[in-house]
Amino acid sequence: MQTDPHHIPPPSPVSRWLGLGVLVLAVTLVALDATVLSLALPSISETLHPSGTQLLWIGDAYSFVLAGLLVSMGALSDRIGRKKLLLIGSTAFGAASLLAAYAPTPGWLILARALLGIAGATIMPSTLSLIRSLFPDARERATAIGIWGAGATAGAALGPVVGGVLLEHFWWGSVFLLNLPVLALLLVLGGWLLPESKDPKPGRWDVLSVLLSMTGVIGVVYAVKEAAANGLGHWPIPVTFALGATALTVFVRRQLRLESPLLDVRLFVNPRFTAAVLSSLASLIGLSGVIFFMSQYLQLVRGYSPLTAGLAELPAFVGAVAGGLLTAKLARRAGVRATLAGGLLAMGAGVAVLGWVHQGSPYLLLGAAFLAAGAAEGIVYTLSADLVLTAAPPEKAGAASAVSETAYELGTALGIALLGSVVTAIYAGSLVMPAGTEALGTEAEQSIGNAVQAASTLPAELGEQLTAAARTAFVHGMNVAAIAAGALLLSASLFAWWKLRGQDAAAGAERPADHLVH
Repeated sequence: MQTDPHHIPPPSPVSRWLGLGVLVLAVTLVALDATVLSLALPSISETLHPSGTQLLWIGDAYSFVLAGLLVSMGALSDRIGRKKLLLIGSTAFGAASLLAAYAPTPGWLILARALLGIAGATIMPSTLSLIRSLFPDARERATAIGIWGAGATAGAALGPVVGGVLLEHFWWGSVFLLNLPVLALLLVLGGWLLPESKDPKPGRWDVLSVLLSMTGVIGVVYAVKEAAANGLGHWPIPVTFALGATALTVFVRRQLRLESPLLDVRLFVNPRFTAAVLSSLASLIGLSGVIFFMSQYLQLVRGYSPLTAGLAELPAFVGAVAGGLLTAKLARRAGVRATLAGGLLAMGAGVAVLGWVHQGSPYLLLGAAFLAAGAAEGIVYTLSADLVLTAAPPEKAGAASAVSETAYELGTALGIALLGSVVTAIYAGSLVMPAGTEALGTEAEQSIGNAVQAASTLPAELGEQLTAAARTAFVHGMNVAAIAAGALLLSASLFAWWKLRGQDAAAGAERPADHLVH
């Protein structure tokens, strides 16, 4: 058994597993909040009448702020205590949820979503780093991280289902009010069951590093998303990217000089750490991009209601849970290298299958692709989180966990930006306007949603022709994006296989064979 001298384990095995339940509840809630809003955007548009730019910020503010602050908050948790920051963040998350639910204006909702991102950044790294305190034994910890990973990936997959159910019966603010009873339970049980842990010699929390980290991540992600949507012709995009890249470069150099860095960037010298972070990033790019365009496909091409579309994506949730729970067993039997590379390969295959989907494809094909992609994502994300956590010293668990969570958020944002831009560009380029509808071309080419809306203003026969043309163009763009995502995941699989060469043998010499190989 591996022990951690800096942390005091809870008094009993029952307390450990109940404490894990609290952590899974927290991470599931944060992950769910990232996707639950997607189906509510049409209702928000009807009620608050945001501009196109405001609507994008309503969707993006949460992920932008969350990604920008994760590393800083992970380091803060090492300093003030992971349990303390988790409970503070949960309280703030509840308050921000209440503000969002009753937002009277688009600006108010954008602010509330940004506050949710700040609170979420305090929760996610604390949940993973506390697992190290709860489970000093490597084998138990591997199982615990599997359950935690299932909660993280399942939360994102379950978002559309939960959103669909709520929107069938309540107004859009209900997707935020759902958080409140869950957070109340989390605060009560977390205060009772979770142990406190922190770095015994943390050093100071470098404010300049915090600002550099946030500026760098938000600047780069924003520039990539805008470039994907609008091209590089607008001068603020390259300027923002240059600013973000410069801030990240200065951040890395500063961390190498500081006695107590916010993030020990030397961890990236460890091949397991690097392979894990990049694998997590690639898998989330693939998964978030698929959820983005498949949600539109199910509703606007196949004509499903929001609830039916959410239920249609349910196999991804089932697969994510199963994959997370099976990860430890697979890694012990096949080794970390084969499990991580194989998971990325299987996910790539599941996503690439969507490249041959058309409007009338049987749902069995879609369900199988969702199941395969979800299960593989559960495996990849869980194993990546374990590799990241165990590559770092125990006292730096919060900062290391934040790197894993940052990859999660960056992957989510970049997947929607990059794959979404592929779908949009090919859709606009391949849409053939039927005779008599050319005047609506500018509006219809913006998105399939706009085309369907424009078709509703036309005589029935013309409207049906425009809708059919838009669906054909969208499916073409979706097919190309799915194949591109599959190729990305295949490349990530090859990189992980190369980067982890010799790692299983080295790890096996360090630990008993019946433990999960790290």
